[in-house]
Amino acid sequence: MELSIVIVSYNVYHFLELCLKSVEKACEGIRGEIIVVDNNSADNSSLLLAKNFPNVKLIANKENVGFSKANNQGVAIAEGEHVLILNPDTVVGEHTFIDLLDFAATKDKLGAVGVQLIDGTGAFLPESKRGIPTFKASLNKLFGGNNAKGTYYANHIEQDGSGEVEILVGAFMFLKTSVYKVVGGFDEDYFMYGEDIDLSYKLLNAGLQNYYLGGVKAIHFKGESTRKDVKYLKYFHGAMEIFYKKHFKANFFKDTAMKIGIKLWYLYKYFQLADPVIIISERENILYVGNKKVTIDKEMHRNLSFVKFNSIKQIERYTIKKKIEEVWFDESTLSYEKIIEIIAQLHSERLIFKIHSTDTTYVIGSNSSDGRGEIIDLL
Repeated sequence: MELSIVIVSYNVYHFLELCLKSVEKACEGIRGEIIVVDNNSADNSSLLLAKNFPNVKLIANKENVGFSKANNQGVAIAEGEHVLILNPDTVVGEHTFIDLLDFAATKDKLGAVGVQLIDGTGAFLPESKRGIPTFKASLNKLFGGNNAKGTYYANHIEQDGSGEVEILVGAFMFLKTSVYKVVGGFDEDYFMYGEDIDLSYKLLNAGLQNYYLGGVKAIHFKGESTRKDVKYLKYFHGAMEIFYKKHFKANFFKDTAMKIGIKLWYLYKYFQLADPVIIISERENILYVGNKKVTIDKEMHRNLSFVKFNSIKQIERYTIKKKIEEVWFDESTLSYEKIIEIIAQLHSERLIFKIHSTDTTYVIGSNSSDGRGEIIDLL
């Protein structure tokens, strides 16, 4: 078997369903398997998976064991030569896995591979490619400086470029299954956050090289699997303290400065999350791109128009002319790959995007990088 896709899920069934539909499409043409580890979700995820995705291998935990341990559980039963750690609130293109396998075949000392991640609005997520979060790099990020190679984000590689990087994000990490096991997988001291930095760093210390492929795009709705509130911010704060204690413990003064820096970052993000950015609060004009004719609840008071896809430029002109605020994509008409491409190209302050997948009765997407996603039921 070529590839095992491991997805850890917790109370995000609708996003997981969209993710699995895109993953199944991407698995066509390769020998692959899908493993979902459910961390005791309260939304009947396990029952729905068994019913709607009978070919998916399911590990149903009786408690929330955290992101690291759950992924390790999934990899433990993986039969693929390669494994992809994938968040449940992601969407991948149809050729993603083939591209990854082809790239891996060209590298001798392959560590992990990441791709260009965009959020649900089409904005590039800079954590797709990062440097080692040293004290200096973290200070640069905190105070707005990040221009040189080796700083917090790997700016030596263009967004659409490819190359060697140090740190990748756990929402999408592709590597050999044997390598994952040899370096010990995700460190289970991390409940959530930080484990991806730790694993990336362990791969580098093992003499392997991590890579970023900017030519391959995937959506990471981001706000869903992490639910970016203060509770989860505390997990990240704790994770950073664990990482520095394990890998960068130096002397009293440097360690104290690092702790102060982490605390300052925590306070900065705390106040930022207290007032999250919402792009558009109420949307009236919606464009449905595809062949289907759907209806929405009249109580929503939304104007829904339809257009068949001819080109991205056509959609762009239509949104400007008709003052469209939200675009819905019909997956039975457009591939996931094309939808991802359009969202990336049409990213702006005024547009929100949703996806309507085959055999579902809802559209789904994310209104901002920091806010929760949105599910709209169709009648």
